[in-house]
This record gives sequence, C-alpha cells and structure tokens, in this order.
Amino acid sequence: MQSASNDPFELDAMIALRRDLHANPELGFEEVRTSAIVAEKLAEEGIEIHRGLGKTGVVGTLRVGDGKRRIALRADMDALAMPELADRPYKSNTPNVMHACGHDGHTVMLLAAARHLARTRNFSGTVHFIFQPAEEGRGGAKAMVEEGFFERFPVDAVYGLHNMPGLATDEMAVVAGPQLASSDSWTVTFRGVGTHGAKPHLGRDAVTAAGHFLAAIHTIVARVVDPLQPAVISACALEAGDFKALNVIPDIVRVGGTARAYSAEVRNQLETEIGIVARGIAATFGIEAEYEFLRRIPPVVNDADATARALRASQAATGRPVVTDFPPSTAGDDFAFFGAEVPGAYVWLGNGPAVDGALHHNTRYDFNDDAIATGARFWTTLVEQELAA
Repeated sequence: MQSASNDPFELDAMIALRRDLHANPELGFEEVRTSAIVAEKLAEEGIEIHRGLGKTGVVGTLRVGDGKRRIALRADMDALAMPELADRPYKSNTPNVMHACGHDGHTVMLLAAARHLARTRNFSGTVHFIFQPAEEGRGGAKAMVEEGFFERFPVDAVYGLHNMPGLATDEMAVVAGPQLASSDSWTVTFRGVGTHGAKPHLGRDAVTAAGHFLAAIHTIVARVVDPLQPAVISACALEAGDFKALNVIPDIVRVGGTARAYSAEVRNQLETEIGIVARGIAATFGIEAEYEFLRRIPPVVNDADATARALRASQAATGRPVVTDFPPSTAGDDFAFFGAEVPGAYVWLGNGPAVDGALHHNTRYDFNDDAIATGARFWTTLVEQELAA
C-alpha cells in the first residue's frame, strides 16, 4: 500500500475507478451513475458540488485564499453507442455502449487532481472542475453554456485535455491556434419522378442526379475553397430505392454527410457551396433539391495566452520536451462552446502506441492507465501555477 506522500493522486484507487467506469459506460445525457460517482468523490474532499447543469453535468468549485483569478478545467464523461469487441476483465457490461474515446480516463484524471488540490490547497483563487455530459455529438457543452454556466461560474480562462494515441503516456502536445475542426451535418433530398427502370425517359431520375452530386461536392474543396485552407466534405449516408424492386427508379434520393473547417469563413463557404452544387445539379436534371445544413460544433481554436500557460504547466508536469508543432485534427469537440466565451486552451496527452485497436472510436480501444498520473499532474500544476499563492 502506497502512502499519500508517495501516491498523491491515489493511483491504485483511480485506476480501479477508471476501469469501473469503463465497465459501466453511459451515453450522453444518461450519465446518471457516472455523475453520481463524480459528485461523491468531489464531496468527500469538501469540494462544493453543483449538479444538473446540462441534465447530468457536474461542476465542482474550490476556492482557496483571496486570489481573484478564476479558471475552469473540463473533462467529458460520456461513452459511444458502439460495441466493445476486445476481451478484457473490465469490458463494457452494456450492449452496444463503450468508452471508445477515453472519457473514462478524462473523468478520473480530473477527479484525481481535484481531490489532491482540495487536500493541498497550494493556490489562491477559484477553480471550477467541469464534468461535462454528452460530448459525443449530443450537445453537452452547448447545453451547459445555454443553461447559464458562465453566469453561475464566471471564469477568466478554460482548459480542456484529450488523450492522443501515438504520443507516450508522459508526453503532451500544446499548440496555439486551430486544434479541432468545426463539425457540421448536411442533408440533400432530391425529388424526381419515379418510373420503370426500363423506361427512364418517362421519369426524372433522382438517382443519377445524386450520383453526379456525390462526385461534384468533392470539387468544392479542390476548386472553390482556398487550397491553403483545410476543409473536408464527406458524404456518409445514402437512401434510395428498394433492393427488392430493382426495376423501379425511385422518386426520392436522400444524401447526408459532414463538413469540417478550421475557420468561420471556410465554414460559411462550405455551407453555401454544398447548396449551390445540389440545386445546380437538380436543375440540370429537371428535379427539385431540398438542402439543410445543421451547424453542430464550431472549431476549437486555442488562445495564445492560455496556450502559453498550459505549455508551462505541461513542461513542468512531464519533465520532458512538449510537442509544439502537433497538427490539428479534423475531428470535433464541443469544448469549442466553452472556448468561444473566454480564452481557452485544449491540450493533448499521450495514450501510448497507436496500435492494436488503440485509435479513438475503435471497438478495441482502451484508455491507457499509465497516463492518469501525467494528466493529474498537469491539471494540478496548471492550477498551482496559474493561481499561484
């Protein structure tokens, strides 16, 4: 058994808790068990608890001394709607739900740091520990902000952390500027005139129109968007016809997908251009097109000052060089809603080699418990440096 001085973050207990959370995953806005555990662990150390923001969200508040600066640290709690195929002792007990992105680890790292900070109290100021629900596309951060997070918990800066396969578990990457792309959804419905498959001239073929559209949208990034500006348009869903009626050209074809960008300008451009292509092709084929673009998550862009603060903390926490030229990801994270309100920084912590199913959203993924100590040290160091007593 390790002493508290040798194990300031209760690593054995935190690893056990991380595996318990992994075995009992919960989807976004359904994190009832997880949020109850979080609240209990915070309250054990006398941290002020606020529950119900964003339905299952938890905010822990710790005030020490008379420092005026206020910061927030965010961890996400939700799992994904997918099966876990790896055989491990703490495999998911819930069919088609698993922690395939490491949010179980994110939750435990912030808990470990919060408990340690509550015991040591080696800072002066206010820190809010955000345990956010529903990061995986269900709108948890947006819900917390819209329900008054910043009115109830005014802060000067906000920080987020995510694990990254491919970096060592004692390695971090901290970079100013764009980190994650906007994540938006779009759908196009082509309405033609169905007819016999042997007599296409008697109808208006929405299937062929959709095929032209699928090829044409890829010219937007290649030929319309500035080639120096990263962007992605992908078609990810297609509905048309019936494989039991392969002699029928259907009236309606529905196509949907995602659009990603790192700037507001390119994001706006993608929304406009997809619609132009859809309506133009529909006109060419003499049919109608209905277009919808759903803005879901803005890009995560790191503030320069907050990033510099996070960089100093990561250097001290790891004791090794920090990666400062790590490329941005075209994935999205709704931490963007917090970072849009106050200066923010979103950093990466290694999860070990990106092999054997270690990539995010893989059915064999698992958070690497060796990263818990590094993550907890980073959070602790950030608070102690930024809110120096």
